[in-house]
Amino acid sequence: MTDSEMTKLLYRIADALDRMAPATTNEAPLADAEGYVWRPDQMQCAPVSHISRLPLSALCGISPQLQQLYDNTKRFAEGKLANNALLWGARGTGKSSLVKAVHGALIAEGFSLKIVEIAREDIASLPELMSYLAHQEGRFIIFCDDLAFEGAETSYKALKAALEGGLTGRPSNIVFYATSNRRHLMSRQMIDNERSTAINPSEAVEEKISLSDRFGLWLGFHALDQDQYLEIIAAYIAYYNIPTSFEDERLPALQWAMARGNRSGRTAHQFIIDCAARHNVMIS
Repeated sequence: MTDSEMTKLLYRIADALDRMAPATTNEAPLADAEGYVWRPDQMQCAPVSHISRLPLSALCGISPQLQQLYDNTKRFAEGKLANNALLWGARGTGKSSLVKAVHGALIAEGFSLKIVEIAREDIASLPELMSYLAHQEGRFIIFCDDLAFEGAETSYKALKAALEGGLTGRPSNIVFYATSNRRHLMSRQMIDNERSTAINPSEAVEEKISLSDRFGLWLGFHALDQDQYLEIIAAYIAYYNIPTSFEDERLPALQWAMARGNRSGRTAHQFIIDCAARHNVMIS
């Protein structure tokens, strides 16, 4: 082999090693913003110019969950100990809205608190995100919406390791909040498969469902009854100053929910969008 051929080969090897090496986290100071989205391919947090959220006063039917999450988050914002939180339960019941509303309320109270959203499919990079934020000024809520694991996914192991913290423990300036439709973050089929194929079924199942035990605060959200659903409708009409009465919208709101087969905060908000459009009111 000639020197020229050897040089080309070494360059190819070097390029291959560069591609295999993990990306280096950019530890430059974060841009000034209230919220960010984690970009694992760039190993940095992209600032969000506007966070879409409702005020706490507009969230009805979830008072116990609201108070618990608010108290936990306020302690964290004050520099005290706080738990990771799992908000689980029926779809459209206000889980993600509550996380964003609590963050907004504490910002309004003068606390310096940032929120960083990580996508479910990027959860394997959570340790890198936590390491990155540990070197940043301020306190951070890492938020993952609609977190769940399917089939043979193994990224839940990265989540377990990150929440447990290993030898160094979880960084003191970080708390992790997640929403999920599943109490244990995994489908019943996934857990049953582990039971049927494992040498020791009980240990295999414990390994899977122990993930949710990493969350010190569990908040359950359940389907609304009719009165709770209508209470949300009334609150939205008042909040958005829609020029109509609750009594006039009561029957249409019930028909709207019946057509969709469920009563939830999301269904109520979708009805209010339609109601506002009918009365020429712009809402966000």
